[in-house]
Amino acid sequence: MNNNTKIDFIYLSEQDMIRAGVTDMAACVDTMEEVFHLLHIGDYRMAGPNNDSHGAMIMFPPESPFPTMPKPTADRRMMAMPAYLGGSFCTSGVKWYGSNIANKEKGLPRSILMFTLTDPDTAAPLAYMSANLLSAYRTGAVPGVGARHLARKDSRVIGLLGPGVMGRTSVAAFMAVCPQIDTLKIKGHSGENLSVFLNWIEEHYPQIANVEVVDSAEAVVRDSDIVTYCASGEVGDPATYPLVKREWVKPGAFLAMPAPCNFDEGMEASDVRKVLDDTGLYEAWYEEVPKPAHNCIPLVGVKFMDMIHAGTLAADDLEDLGAIVSGDSPGRRNDEEIIMMSVGGMPVEDVAWATVVYRRAVEEGIGVKLNLWDEPALR
Repeated sequence: MNNNTKIDFIYLSEQDMIRAGVTDMAACVDTMEEVFHLLHIGDYRMAGPNNDSHGAMIMFPPESPFPTMPKPTADRRMMAMPAYLGGSFCTSGVKWYGSNIANKEKGLPRSILMFTLTDPDTAAPLAYMSANLLSAYRTGAVPGVGARHLARKDSRVIGLLGPGVMGRTSVAAFMAVCPQIDTLKIKGHSGENLSVFLNWIEEHYPQIANVEVVDSAEAVVRDSDIVTYCASGEVGDPATYPLVKREWVKPGAFLAMPAPCNFDEGMEASDVRKVLDDTGLYEAWYEEVPKPAHNCIPLVGVKFMDMIHAGTLAADDLEDLGAIVSGDSPGRRNDEEIIMMSVGGMPVEDVAWATVVYRRAVEEGIGVKLNLWDEPALR
């Protein structure tokens, strides 16, 4: 048998990724919707014993005898996130997630990400690509999928806490699925971030005629049809996480939470629908971290898991976005119900969007072709 052992792959810089459509949010929302259907039917694999792990992270000690060892500073992450995804994708890959909030002092993004897309049979590389935009857009697209199925169709007002990258892509996704939006209420800490965000809104979404800068989480939430908290921060004490109180939330509101958040007893009530982007992800997280898990992972879905194990929430009361997308569970049932969705982020999402962008790049001749070998030196 005469096998061709030559392996070539393409390298895609951030500018290459942009040219190949990584910032096409409408297409990204559609892609993520397909991902959630595949999650629901089981045509995927992630790491861990239940195949749903977020990934494997290097943990650094508070004190070390080695002076060059990194410290566990705010939002410090060195993490590998592998996955396989079936359906129309049939690809595998891994994202290397490096993050340190102190990067901003050096003029760098908080996170510096790379993604390797591979053939699922041979594991040979197909592409090595810049992944900051890849990750940002797939993360923002998930609240958009949620809004497509769970927000009121006449939603007009977005309330946003945190005008950073995640806030920008979440708003882009909401705009892709809720065309009547014309008002944005926003709270941010950094004047520079806020200014950049407002300029971006003016340039890309002139239909948002009303932009109000507010000074509290309460003002973000009150009278908003869609609410999202996208601010990063210190993890450890849920009392310090941004709060949502039931009395602030208007009937019919949809809350998509991809960042630290806590909520009061009113939001714990059974008439507030509680949705997870992937139930298995939160079950894996809960097994992997000390308890209470919300102290370690600041997402509302992890607090849902703590509530289940404390006996204050029935597991059957949690809903899964994949089941909703697939039509096996209902979307929004009426204009009055309040729905809170946790957004955790999964490597299958990276695989999906990387595959779409890679295929566009190949079609359009974008990227730098690299050779791994013509024949392997060892086999």
